[in-house]
Amino acid sequence: MSVSSSADTLHLEADVLIIGGGLAGTWAAAAARRAGAAVILADKGYCGTSGVTATAGPGHWWIPPDPPELRENAIRNRQKTGFGINDPTWMARVLAKTWESLPTLHGFYDFSKDETGATRYRELRGPEYMRALRKMIDSLGVTVLDHCPALELLQRPDGSVSGARGIRRQKGGAWQVNAGAVVLATGGTSFLSHLLGSHTNTGDGYLMAAEAGAELSGMEFTNYYTVALAGSNMTRSMSYAFATYYDEDGNRLPIPPGPDIIRPLAAAMLKGKVFCDLSRTPEDIRAKVPIISPNFMLPFRRWGIDPYRDKFEVTMHGEGTVRGIGGLRIVSEECGTSVPGLYAAGDAATRELVAGAISGGGNVNSAWAVSSGQWAAEGATRFAARQRGRDAGRPIGQAGLRPVSQHAVDLRATLSVVQNEMLSYDKNIFRTGEKLKRSGEMLDDIWNIFQAHALGSGADVLRTRETAAMLATARWSAASALARDESRGMHQRDDRPQTDARLEHRILVGGLGKVWTSRDRGKLLELAS
Repeated sequence: MSVSSSADTLHLEADVLIIGGGLAGTWAAAAARRAGAAVILADKGYCGTSGVTATAGPGHWWIPPDPPELRENAIRNRQKTGFGINDPTWMARVLAKTWESLPTLHGFYDFSKDETGATRYRELRGPEYMRALRKMIDSLGVTVLDHCPALELLQRPDGSVSGARGIRRQKGGAWQVNAGAVVLATGGTSFLSHLLGSHTNTGDGYLMAAEAGAELSGMEFTNYYTVALAGSNMTRSMSYAFATYYDEDGNRLPIPPGPDIIRPLAAAMLKGKVFCDLSRTPEDIRAKVPIISPNFMLPFRRWGIDPYRDKFEVTMHGEGTVRGIGGLRIVSEECGTSVPGLYAAGDAATRELVAGAISGGGNVNSAWAVSSGQWAAEGATRFAARQRGRDAGRPIGQAGLRPVSQHAVDLRATLSVVQNEMLSYDKNIFRTGEKLKRSGEMLDDIWNIFQAHALGSGADVLRTRETAAMLATARWSAASALARDESRGMHQRDDRPQTDARLEHRILVGGLGKVWTSRDRGKLLELAS
């Protein structure tokens, strides 16, 4: 790696640049370094504390290889709930990769034991997990740029990606990394819905990749919501498996336990306030909650609420593409995108390959982050080895960076429009073709103004790019949901309540000036069959 500076820009070179320092990004950095690459990781926050994993108690999709029937049955069951979109080959790869990877954290993470004395690899505590990963990549010699968000990619004349540029939030100035290849591990976006831990997840990687020519997949599956104490962002959902819900008059609502509570809860919330208590929670679970999710009880204690005795008001926060499953399309087993030299991992990539048409929840998504991060890093390392020199490519960021003409654009008002179209229960949960068409037209109009006139500078440049990324993501989500002219998994259309066998395929989406959708006819689906 080489370092130089000119004016206020720090110039660096590396074989592989990782953008994003969450679960997928740190696993990617470790894998690329172990493969012999010089690695730089640029994180928007402080790597080791930022991202959704750092606030959670993530489990992993963790199934022993013996007897083989265990994994075969798990994959078969996941296929049944994936509505024909997921791929058994990828599921088997993820199970195997996760199984071999988590034990390598020994020495960095203090794994607990079960009652038989066996090491519990499956469930980890988020804060300690992320600190362990930071220690691991530091020990391997990864160069970490903390508080250094990326703003745009660099692209060579042949179309391959050659690095990125960004800003140094605490030290001031800019940075540029010329690299052989880039891994995007920038997470998904919840459109700043107050989802716990997702404040830095604004879809930046989607926009940067699209500007390089990449497409996305599964963006119609962006309507997962999580229950939270009203007025808080405490979206740890495990405890609500035992919730009893009530309307404003104290009447019990007929909402069954399980994963299908989003629509009935949303319907009740559209009529008025909804309350709940957690009195049905078994005593042994209550005892484990402070261990598994130590932050869950904090807002209740602050407000003097005993959730196991008292009724309290609840809301739902949208999870966008965090627990939704859409993201950058994957075209190779190394998690390559359709742009040479650009790889995607974790929530930045589509998780349809494993999750199918339903949310991957915590465990499948975590296993995907561990696995895809390492595959992307290995692919990027091999690609970088084939590049000669570290020629600086051309910066290719557009919206918010290079307008046709500058006029004042209200970022807060733009975000409000995005949130109204992407998070409102009546629009995003109770979907119809007419509503989606209106959302798409509204977002297109805003995009045309934003792209032509918004210019971020100084302290506003990051928020301007983040707003552009969320606006672009909203357009792709609305267009994909309109193109999926049926109900399938998470995506439910009130005007198309049936699943259509002709749409048992993934839907691709892309474009900036004009958004397009198409059927995925990629080889990966054929590989699965």
